[in-house]
Amino acid sequence: MYISLSNRNPVEPNTARPPRPTQSTTTRVSSVVIALGVVSMFTDISTESVSAILPLYITGVLGLSTVAYGVIDGLYQGISAVVRIAGGYASDRGDQPKWVAFFGYGVSAVARVGLLFATGFAALSAVIALDRLGKGVRTAPRDALITASSAPESLARSFGVHRMLDTVGAAIGPLLAFAILFFIPDGYSTIFVVSLAFALLGVLLLGVLVPNTRPRSERAAARAQPRARFRWRDLNDRRLRRLLLTAGLLGLVTVGDGFIYLVLQSKSGFATEYFPLLYVGTNVAFLALAIPLGRLADRFGRARIFLLGHGALLAAYVCAALPETGWQLTVACLILLGAFYAATDGILAALASQSTPLETLASGIAAAQTAVAATRLLASVGFGVLWYALGRDTAMVVVAVALAVVIPLTAVILRDSLRGTPS
Repeated sequence: MYISLSNRNPVEPNTARPPRPTQSTTTRVSSVVIALGVVSMFTDISTESVSAILPLYITGVLGLSTVAYGVIDGLYQGISAVVRIAGGYASDRGDQPKWVAFFGYGVSAVARVGLLFATGFAALSAVIALDRLGKGVRTAPRDALITASSAPESLARSFGVHRMLDTVGAAIGPLLAFAILFFIPDGYSTIFVVSLAFALLGVLLLGVLVPNTRPRSERAAARAQPRARFRWRDLNDRRLRRLLLTAGLLGLVTVGDGFIYLVLQSKSGFATEYFPLLYVGTNVAFLALAIPLGRLADRFGRARIFLLGHGALLAAYVCAALPETGWQLTVACLILLGAFYAATDGILAALASQSTPLETLASGIAAAQTAVAATRLLASVGFGVLWYALGRDTAMVVVAVALAVVIPLTAVILRDSLRGTPS
């Protein structure tokens, strides 16, 4: 554990000089991070095997419109925003991040049962909402465990390792869906059963492999001090406020991957059974880039890499918006999407932890993730309406232009972080 080596409170800095980090503390990744990565790997096999076929299942099998898919994708992207702060607060207040995360993983596993019976828009929306509520509860406590278990000098790298393992599952899930649909063309129910099995396995591994870390109590014991109390005002930090504004603005112009994949598929015209492989391509790129970009973020600045990741997203929009999209542009688009997630997913949590004291760590991370989730919900619904009203190509051009405007604006908002050092 590395809790005693780091003081994350920007208001009340620790006057004691921290010990000089050794080679082992700056390069070794905690076993807690590895265990949480394994849990996320199995959970993402469950999640991504379903999400890889949702666009086709909703628009093809159920026969719903792109507006309906936009609403469901918006729920998938953003409904977790409703409970992220609650999950972070429960983790911080009770100092029990493992069990709050366990509850969230369990809720998502229960939602997998509902997929076996949901056949209409309302029922499917309810199941997706329940699954994403579970994700909202678990994410901030899990990331707080990663932060508390990592050396501050290699925080982004620890998140990169976790996201790498997470993305292994995110790559295997669509491959499973592809294999099932290849041999069973209408095997959507089979995919839902396999998804449930992996979700339950992830919950079991979390209960067995991950220790019951209590960040505030352990830091207080290491310093021979009373355990600090949770205070909402500790979240009132200028750097955190600017990060929340930045995350929200960028989230408003970040549409769901499913829409981009539908654009690529409609232009390239490949067979629908190959559709899940688009998710595999993005996740393989994410897998390859998560650790290298985490290291770059620790060395050259997390805010810089975060904004560069959105530059990669803009390039992906441009690839999708071009009049003709062959396999070369399709592959380039998938690599750019993978680079975007590798440069933003874990690094956002690392940026939030820099601006949040340990006593409110999970709540600070949850606040940043809530800003992203809520605005991406609006982005997905809005893009579904744009597609319906303006057409596929015009909608892609609109969001690409909007993102090109927002990136330099957020660079101005984060100018202090861009000038500063990572740790």
